[in-house]
Amino acid sequence: MAVKHLVENVRDIALVGHRAAGKTSLADALLFEAHAVDRMGSVDDGTSVADTDDEEHKHHFSIDTHVLHADHDGKHLNILDAPGSPDFIGAALEALAAVETAVVVVSAVNGVEMNTRKMFQEATALGLSRAIVINKLDADNVDLPGLVESIQAAFGKNCVLFNVPDRVGAGMRDVHCLLDPRQILPPSTPVDVPKARSALIEAVVEADEALMEKYLSEGHVTLAELEADISRALEAGTLIPIFCASAKKDKGVRELLDALARYGLSPTFARKRLEGLQIGSNGHAHQLEPTEQEEFVAQVFKVVNDKFVGHLSFVRVLAGKLQHNHNVVNLRNGQTLRVGHLLEVQGKQSQQVHDAGPGDIVAIAKVEGLEIGDTIAYTSHAPKLPLPHFPTPMFGLAIEPKTRGDEQKISVGLHKLAAEDPTVKVTHDAQTHELVISGVSQLHLDIIRERLKARFGVDVTAKDPKIPYRETIHGEAAGEHKHKKQTGGRGQFAEVHLRIYPLSREIKTQEQCEKEFANRSRFEKMRGVHYDPAYNFAFIDHIVGGTIPNNFLPAIEKGCKEMLERGVLAGYRVQDCAVEVYFGKYHDVDSSEAAFKTAGRLAFKKAFLAARPALLEPIVKLEITAPSKYTGAILGDLPTRRAHVENQDALPGDLTVITARAPLSEVSKYAAQLGGMTQGQGSYSMELSHYDLVPATVQQQIVSKANLKDDEEE
Repeated sequence: MAVKHLVENVRDIALVGHRAAGKTSLADALLFEAHAVDRMGSVDDGTSVADTDDEEHKHHFSIDTHVLHADHDGKHLNILDAPGSPDFIGAALEALAAVETAVVVVSAVNGVEMNTRKMFQEATALGLSRAIVINKLDADNVDLPGLVESIQAAFGKNCVLFNVPDRVGAGMRDVHCLLDPRQILPPSTPVDVPKARSALIEAVVEADEALMEKYLSEGHVTLAELEADISRALEAGTLIPIFCASAKKDKGVRELLDALARYGLSPTFARKRLEGLQIGSNGHAHQLEPTEQEEFVAQVFKVVNDKFVGHLSFVRVLAGKLQHNHNVVNLRNGQTLRVGHLLEVQGKQSQQVHDAGPGDIVAIAKVEGLEIGDTIAYTSHAPKLPLPHFPTPMFGLAIEPKTRGDEQKISVGLHKLAAEDPTVKVTHDAQTHELVISGVSQLHLDIIRERLKARFGVDVTAKDPKIPYRETIHGEAAGEHKHKKQTGGRGQFAEVHLRIYPLSREIKTQEQCEKEFANRSRFEKMRGVHYDPAYNFAFIDHIVGGTIPNNFLPAIEKGCKEMLERGVLAGYRVQDCAVEVYFGKYHDVDSSEAAFKTAGRLAFKKAFLAARPALLEPIVKLEITAPSKYTGAILGDLPTRRAHVENQDALPGDLTVITARAPLSEVSKYAAQLGGMTQGQGSYSMELSHYDLVPATVQQQIVSKANLKDDEEE
């Protein structure tokens, strides 16, 4: 069976919003109404088509984006059900990268919440059309006019009711469209119907100057004229329709499905997403068109390592046609891959298909080497799509297996999990010798640990990772070391004299280093310099008269670099310094590379300790969003964390955003602390800003705890 949908009949939709807004229940209801499933799934009893993961059943919330599809009214809908918890924002951003329409689901009980706002902003930034669904209108004490006002305060006046319920609460039976002025709505409708209808019409006609002129001059437009203009208004953003529903009661779901099929944007409107993709790797200008006749280009937006099916790479086709049993080129690395099986996925079920056209979302089975964000094409000169943006994970845990011998299993498992989630990073810290997993939050990392055990059978212990401090110097100093050993037979002899200097952090390249620091105006008889940007380190050869033979200088440089990685003061990586080797002695028989490496390392250590050494600490930029009533508590707490507040702004919906910079060591557990101050209503993002000096008292504590062993001569 082939996936064969005319591009104008495809609708790619992401259901996004805050946790517990009912997105998955809405997805199940949409599938049921479209007759894609025989019975309506339920999150509560574990029969949801969307939530397929054991951890999702256990925790009763979505963790991954789930790929679904349905056919309705001649249209093919690809529905991506995204998680709503801010802890799993990476999966939600994956979904937005693959669609034209974001359906933002709002709980009628809780209103506009933190992730509701975040997802709406992300969809807007990506140029997607947006719709809003107010779900759970069957709940008690719902204030629909108040909800609409809060949505408009948060997202703008273009958010207007498209349909309204006959009533709210347990008695809710139907929803009625506001487009047709001839339709008489029941008196129990909880909104001002003429006012809501006028707002809807104005939002639609705003996208068409001629229709707007007619409306302003004649005072009305026909239903046919309005319906013909809705898709254009959605694309232009003048209309952000609000739909009313109760997913669990299956009320308003059919009306939402009809509207998405009839008015939703097809992949033809993906031209917005493709603008600027005009230059391929061969330099030729080219504007992709979302047609089957165009050259094939698709992007990987999701990766899954399924225990039954194996490796799955979900792709959204942007242009052209992807066929099974065909080679594709990964434009990230130029690798040619063979696409054997294409699958159309419905939750945990899948069906093999033979081809996929523009707008289609399919999974490529059992092809290793594809990562999230990769562009695939039939030719290497095709335009490459920009990578989706994901937040930098800053919440870390140092982990080790409980069982000795599981090191390989833990490494394989973590890297597979990190491949699935772009907000998970796995690093082996060379300074601290720790395996560190970084994620968005404590809950995020707890889920990673659960999956590590469930999928790969690895139990781990976890602790807070060490803060990645750096070491540097404030002053200049000299150091020398004579390495001499005689143990019978050939001995060891090397003597190295060197000077150490601070190196400006502004230096980034070899050329800049030579121009601004390592030149003959400073080092008159300099023979050469090697610059290492990773450490901002310069090694200067200033040997005169052959006191050290040329063949031993690389060994001295290697000894110095060992100390850069090992650290001198407290065992942390050294940066921002230069070494000038200017004198030494050697022995014709007993000198060797090993001897000079040891002498260089120990001379470096002596010079470093004499050059007013200091510790640097990572400073992060914090962006904290919380209800305004908690602003005072947050601002009072930040100075206790050595934080510097830079800005404070008001957001719609009585929210405040605070920007500050703080040492990572002081805010490494900020998620729990902010949650306590804001009753769980605050959120924050954190990214590395720069490194700065550690205060003397703090440095003394860190150094005293380091307890470095004395360096032994080799």
